[in-house]
Amino acid sequence: MQTKRMTFPGRWLPYALLGPQVIVTLIFFIWPAGQALYQSLLREDAFGLSSNFVGLANFTRLFSDGSYLNSLSVTAVFAIGTTLLSMSAALLLAVTVNRMLRSRNAYTTLLVWPYAIAPAIAGVLWWFIFNPAIGIVPYALEMVGYRWNHRTSGGDAMLLVVIAAAWKQIAYNFLFFLAGLQSIPQSLIEAAAIDGASPTKRFWTIVFPLLTPTTFFLMVVNIVYAMFDTFGVIHATTQGGPAQATNTLVYKVYADGFVGLNLGASAAQSVILMVIVVVLTFVQFRFIERRVNY
Repeated sequence: MQTKRMTFPGRWLPYALLGPQVIVTLIFFIWPAGQALYQSLLREDAFGLSSNFVGLANFTRLFSDGSYLNSLSVTAVFAIGTTLLSMSAALLLAVTVNRMLRSRNAYTTLLVWPYAIAPAIAGVLWWFIFNPAIGIVPYALEMVGYRWNHRTSGGDAMLLVVIAAAWKQIAYNFLFFLAGLQSIPQSLIEAAAIDGASPTKRFWTIVFPLLTPTTFFLMVVNIVYAMFDTFGVIHATTQGGPAQATNTLVYKVYADGFVGLNLGASAAQSVILMVIVVVLTFVQFRFIERRVNY
């Protein structure tokens, strides 16, 4: 069968169609990334009036800084916790909604609404819910003997930001999981049911393996989200505390650059963060994708 080739009537039409996206990429990604890389090689004063070229001194100083090494481990715990919680909750909701017939559209609409909320607003909402003085969750936990206080407990603070960040991302994951479930042929599930497979066995042996492309895609997206897009959640809830227990890499870039005015070190941290995300994405596509069934 011969494949029909797409042709454009004008020579410049393909470039005109690609031009806006290329321009946006250059202005909002390539140019800032290049500036960050250049600035990471400099040492500037707080007012930006003078700068000295120091080479890789900013990078070597970071890896000997205990607070930066702490932020690396905090980011790993935060990213893993947020990804697992948001994806598992979204998969559970998608499986439940997929079994509904009449009210499926209504539940889908309700579950998608949280994705429209800004990260900072989501952080404020959960801050009120977990507030030790007025929050309903600390009140309920105190009734069972646990005194919640994310202002003094690093574990409580980490749990708070993980829940807030994961809640914000559940709606996005839910949409993709629901679309993946609806694309699975029902004949396969019915055949397994006829053979006597239980619902749990049908899910883990038929449904979930067919969802691996969606799961792999969402895993990559959620890790990138946890690395970059959770600044508003952390700033609105814990501001990196207590005792840097929730001071992730992206928040430390802000704290050192905009609060501490250490522009060179902040730029070096942003470069390292970008490299970490690129490496993680490469590893996922290089090794984990082998287990994906397309």
